[in-house]
Parts: sequence; structure tokens; C-alpha cells
Amino acid sequence: MSTSVSAVQSSSATQATTPSNQLGKDDFLKLLVTQLQNQDPLNPLQGTEFVSQLAQFSSLEQLTNINGALDQNLQASQAMAQSIGNSLAATLVGKEVRATADGMHYDGTSSVSLGYTLSADADTVNVKIYDQSGGLIRTIKGLGGDSGDNAFTWDGKNDLGQTMAAGAYTFAIEAKDAKGNAVTASPYLTGKVTSIRFRADGTYFVIDGTEISIANVLEIMNG
Repeated sequence: MSTSVSAVQSSSATQATTPSNQLGKDDFLKLLVTQLQNQDPLNPLQGTEFVSQLAQFSSLEQLTNINGALDQNLQASQAMAQSIGNSLAATLVGKEVRATADGMHYDGTSSVSLGYTLSADADTVNVKIYDQSGGLIRTIKGLGGDSGDNAFTWDGKNDLGQTMAAGAYTFAIEAKDAKGNAVTASPYLTGKVTSIRFRADGTYFVIDGTEISIANVLEIMNG
């Protein structure tokens, strides 16, 4: 028991003596008082210098109060913005959206609407689909290679024509121009917002079973 109390006292003493990296108004006042107490009697602090330092202290106090008020206002504004954002996000349930994503959820029966955006025209575009363990199950060749948005669907089958089980899958786009140079391709997912999830790190849409950050939504397609 004595060891525990001693450790707590030692920890408290350590915390009490730990210097702060910030100089507050109380510290400034202590410095001013210490300066007055230890000034040279033969060369005392002039009245104008004293008034100047008092003015500096007053300014510091006002700036500290203003900073505190601004910080409170900022927190209130952020809370209000988050509340408004959450309310608006809830209105998107049931709407068709397009969002940046390389993952998807396959329900075991329905085709999945996918797509990609090309930075330039491509001569060849291949899509590779992977299962949850990272294994390649399907390669789709000969897709559209026009610059901009290109849509396609995955029927849920592998290269052998077998229907895959329901679950999470990912896809990657490989695009090249006529000279064999890689063309940047950004994958996206198209689907219906089925629910909204509010988490500590932000708001997320659930699009046909796939969780997507609201920041990744590119387009609200229709009602």
C-alpha cells in the first residue's frame, strides 16, 4: 500500500514540476511581479516602462479571452455542421449514387453495377475481380476505353462460369493506350443507398451492402 501511495505522490510531483511549453497570462503576471520585486534600487523601473508592461499584460489577457471564445465558437460550428450534414445524408437513403470504390458486395444472385474513369483514351481495358482472400476469380477483357466514365456489370461468375457465393469482392482496372503505356483508371461503384452509418470518423453510406465514406460520393444519380 505504501509503495502505491509513494508512486502516486512521485507521479503527481513529476506532473507538477513538468514545465509547460506555453506562456500564459498568469506566467506573464508572475514575471512582472518578480521583476518589480528584484529591480535595481539605483536604477528602478521607469513609470513609462511599467505602464507599457501593464498594457502588454492587458493585451495578452484580452487575446487569451478572444482565443478561448473563438475556440468555443469553432467547436459549436463544427457540431452544427456535423448535425446538418447528418440530416442531409439521411435524405439520400433510397437514392442511386456513384461513389469512388474498388470494393463491392455481391448478394449471390444479382449483377453488380461497376465502372471506372479513364484519364485518357485507352486501347485495351481489362478488369480483374478478386475474392475476399485476394484470389483472382475473374478477368473481364475488351471493355470500353473512352476517356471519362465507363460503366459495366459483373454477373457474379468466375472465369469458369460458376456463380460465386455472396460476400465481399474487390476489382482493379488495367488500362493501356495504343503504345502500351498505362492509362490512369479510377474505379467506382454504382448502387442504391440502403442505410446511413454515423461513426466517430465520419458519415458512411451503405451502398448495396458496401460501406462508403460520404466523401467518396461522386454523383447522386436519380430519385
